[in-house]
Amino acid sequence: MSRSPAMTPGNPAEQDAACRPGCGACCIAPSISSPIPGMPGGKPAGVRCVQLDEHNLCRLFGDPVRPAVCRDFTFDVDVCGSERHDALERITLLETLT
Repeated sequence: MSRSPAMTPGNPAEQDAACRPGCGACCIAPSISSPIPGMPGGKPAGVRCVQLDEHNLCRLFGDPVRPAVCRDFTFDVDVCGSERHDALERITLLETLT
């Protein structure tokens, strides 16, 4: 989903910002130490979660077995940016800093 004007901090457009269906960056870039169905040891950073489908949508969304770390991650324009590649770059950077 593209937005105009671009979402930047302080921009009124960011008030309408929401998770971009089909992004999947939060299911690829970070490591997840919690067990995930199909990945009992969690997943390393940069590895696609097995629960991410071919449309980059979580198969466990809304399911109580979805790890809390996944449920608790929410869209933040400072982390996710305005495009999928922004999110992948920023979440990868945050992963390397932690």
